Amino acid sequence: MPLMGSLYIGVSGLQTSQNSLNTTAHNISNTDTTGYVRQQILTGTATYNTIKADIDAVAKQQIGLGVVYSKTRQVRDVFLDSTYRKESGRSAFYEVSYDALGEVEYLLDEMNGESFQDSVQDLWTAVQELAKDPSSAVTQGLFVERCSEFLARANSVYEGLCDYQLSLNEKVKQYTDTINDYAARIKELNDEIRNIECGGFEEANDLRDTRNQLLDELSKMGRITYSEDIDSTVWVQFEGEDLVRGEIAYKILLDSNPETGFYTPFWEKNAKFTYNEVHERVYSDEEVEKAKVFDLTRVISSDLNTDIGGLKSTLLARGDHKANYTDLDLTNYDNELSQSICMNIQAEFDQLVHNVATTVNNLFADVAAQAKDLNPSSTYLLDENGNPIQVFMKIASDGYKGTPTIDHDADGNAYYSNYIGEDPEIIETLYTVTNLQINADLLRQPTKLGFVLADGAVDYSTMEKLKAAFEAEESTLNPNVKKKSSYIDYYGDLVSQVANSGSVYKSLLDSQDRTVTATSNAREQIIGVSQDEELTFMIKFQNAYNASSRYINVVDEMLEHILNTLGS
Repeated sequence: MPLMGSLYIGVSGLQTSQNSLNTTAHNISNTDTTGYVRQQILTGTATYNTIKADIDAVAKQQIGLGVVYSKTRQVRDVFLDSTYRKESGRSAFYEVSYDALGEVEYLLDEMNGESFQDSVQDLWTAVQELAKDPSSAVTQGLFVERCSEFLARANSVYEGLCDYQLSLNEKVKQYTDTINDYAARIKELNDEIRNIECGGFEEANDLRDTRNQLLDELSKMGRITYSEDIDSTVWVQFEGEDLVRGEIAYKILLDSNPETGFYTPFWEKNAKFTYNEVHERVYSDEEVEKAKVFDLTRVISSDLNTDIGGLKSTLLARGDHKANYTDLDLTNYDNELSQSICMNIQAEFDQLVHNVATTVNNLFADVAAQAKDLNPSSTYLLDENGNPIQVFMKIASDGYKGTPTIDHDADGNAYYSNYIGEDPEIIETLYTVTNLQINADLLRQPTKLGFVLADGAVDYSTMEKLKAAFEAEESTLNPNVKKKSSYIDYYGDLVSQVANSGSVYKSLLDSQDRTVTATSNAREQIIGVSQDEELTFMIKFQNAYNASSRYINVVDEMLEHILNTLGS
C-alpha cells in the first residue's frame, strides 16, 4: 500500500474517534435532561480503491481507505414507546377518576368541619322528640329548626359538588389548549427536522427528542396513534382523527353550553360554521354534535381502549349538566349518568333531599285531607288559605297544580291528589335541593303546626307515621343498586359507595402505575444514559484516537526517513 494512501486510514480513524468522543460527551452532559435519548455513532468502511480487476481472479485487488462516519442514531424501541404511551394514557384516565372521587368524598363527608350526616341525625332526633310530645312548642320549634339546618347544609354540599364540576370544566379547557399547543409545536418540529435531515448528512436527534417528549405528554391526554413518513414528518391521530397531518396542525375547539357553561371539545375541521353580525364563527348544535372529539356513550373498557386519556376522564367525571333526582330514571341513568362521577353523586344526594321533603309534606297533606274529608270545616294542618301546610316549599313555583282537591286511595284514605305538582320536564316544579326553602311562616311561628286535633287530642298517630317513614328501608341509591336504605342510613350508604368506588379506582390506578413503571424502566434501559457506560466508551474512543494518532506518526516517520534517505 502506498504510504501516502496510508494517511487516509489514520485520518479516518481520528475523525471517527473524535465524532464518537463528541457524541459520548453529549450523552453525559444530558444525563438528567427530560426526554433525552442516548445517541450512538454508526460507522462503516470507506470506499475502496481498486488496483486491478482480473476476471480470472476470485476478487478484485483493492486497497481500503479506513473507516467512515455513517450516522448518529437514537437508541429507541418503537414497541416500548407505543406501549408506554398507551399505558400512561390509561394511567392518566384512572388518576383523574380517582382524584375526582377523592374530592367528592371530601365534599360529602366534611363540610366546614362538620359532616352532613350530623344534620341527618339531628333531623331524625328532632322527629323522635316531636313524636314524644307533638303539641309542645319546643319540639315543634326544634323540628322546624332541624329541617332548616338540614336544607341549608344540603345546599352547601350540593353547591360544593357544582363548584367542583366547574373546576373540572376549567381543566377541560386547559387540556384542550395544551393539546392544540402540542400539535402546533409538533408541526413546527416536523418542519425543522425535515429541513435539517433533507440533505441526508445530519441527524436532528435533539429535535427528535423534543418531538418524542411531546408525544409522551400528548398520550396522557387521549388515545393517540402516530407514524413517521419518508421525509421525517410525524403524523399524529388523536381519538381516531388527524391532529397533525403533513404540514397541517388541526385544532380542537370548545363549544360552551349557554345554560351550564360546560365545554364540549369538537374538531374545527369537521364542523361547518356561519358568521354572526360581528363576523365571528358560529357553530350550530348539530355541527358540534357531529364533530365531537369523544363519544362518551361508549362503555369504558380496557379491551376496547376506551379508558385512555385524562381529558376524556375529566369530561366523564364532570358530566354534561347539574344532575338532580329525576336523572335517576333507569333509561337516563344507564345512558347518561352512570359513568359521570359528579352527576351520579349529585342525583343520588338530591334524591335524599327530595324524598325527605316530599315525605314530610305529603304526610301532613294527607292527614289534612283525611281530616277535611271527615269534617269539611276542618282546618287541621291547613294554612290561612285552606292549603296544606308545607314545611319544605318550592322557590320558583307553588306546590300545587291549580286548586288542591281531595281524592281517595284504594284503602279509602283521603289525600290531596295534586299536592306535589311536579313535572320532570320543568325544573321549577321539582322538589329538588336547589328549588327548596323552609316555609317562612313556620320559621317565624313553628306552633302553626299545632298537632292538636279538633277534639283536643294530641296527634300522636301522625308523628308515628313520620317516624315510620324515616325508618322505612325503601330508598335505593340508583337503579343498579339493590340494597334499600332508610333516610337515616341513606347518606351513610352514599358515602360508603363513593369510598368503595374510590378503592376500586385506587386498585386500578396502582395496577396501571406498576405497568407504566415496568414499561418505563424497560424503555429507560434502552434510551437512558448510563454515566459508567459512557465513561467506558470515552476511554475506548480516546484510546482509538490515540492509536490513530500514533499510526499517523509512524507513517510520517517512515515518509521522513525515505525522503531523507533518497535526498542524501
